[in-house]
Amino acid sequence: MTLETVSIDTVSSWRSHGGTQGVYSHLSAATGTAMTFAVYVPDHEPGAQMPVLFYLSGLTCTHANVMDKGEYRAACAEHRIIFVCPDTSPRGDDVPDDDGYDFGKGAGFYVDATQAPWRTHFRMRNYIEDELPALIAANFPADMARQGITGHSMGGHGALTISLRNPGRFASTSAFAPIVSPLNCPWGEKALGGYLGDDRAAWRQYDACALIADGARLPDLLVDQGTSDNFLIEQLKTHMLAEATTKAGMPATIRLQNGYDHSYFFISTFMAEHIAWHAAKLHAKD
Repeated sequence: MTLETVSIDTVSSWRSHGGTQGVYSHLSAATGTAMTFAVYVPDHEPGAQMPVLFYLSGLTCTHANVMDKGEYRAACAEHRIIFVCPDTSPRGDDVPDDDGYDFGKGAGFYVDATQAPWRTHFRMRNYIEDELPALIAANFPADMARQGITGHSMGGHGALTISLRNPGRFASTSAFAPIVSPLNCPWGEKALGGYLGDDRAAWRQYDACALIADGARLPDLLVDQGTSDNFLIEQLKTHMLAEATTKAGMPATIRLQNGYDHSYFFISTFMAEHIAWHAAKLHAKD
């Protein structure tokens, strides 16, 4: 059975802003579990295809956090962009977990784990890079030649590293308060050490700053970071991304937003700006 023939089940569907917000589930070959994702599709002419913007969520989240609080639908309807919200990890009774919120279920870190017991199910890199896009292409009016990617916190880390590892695939990349260097923060050291083992050289493919230092480039980048984010100093370290992009001569707009924290109050404030920024690049291929 190919990915194109894998069936997806509709969990729920609502009308919103002249489009359809749906939640879907399917059995994943990548994770070996059921996976759930949300997709917003603006109304469109029969046979028309629209650009796709993937949004990767942060620690502890599912597809529902941004769907319920991200306030993206009006902007996506205006700019005719399909918005895709996957889960952050495999789930189920047979999936291993950890007592901490920052490892295990809800904390897949968008890696393909190599260490037991995680390697059987924790293959979120494969899921996001390969399986989910194929499902979107097969089941929605998506123009996969026009893809963008964004995300928040751990999902910002995922958006940056996936885009950097796949040059030319994404016409636009942005992030909200991303973990820019898992090699240099407690969240990242716990996650990458647990999923990948002790060889820190193997971690570099999952570190945006390391990827840039090793030669990966994006044509442009937009990042928003709140100055009152309580994770900024110890975990996010936005200054490292600014230094890496400047040293590499890579175009990047990294904005510090005064008084904003790490919450969806912050994300929803700047979501429409990010979608408009993506739209300008995605529709440039029209």
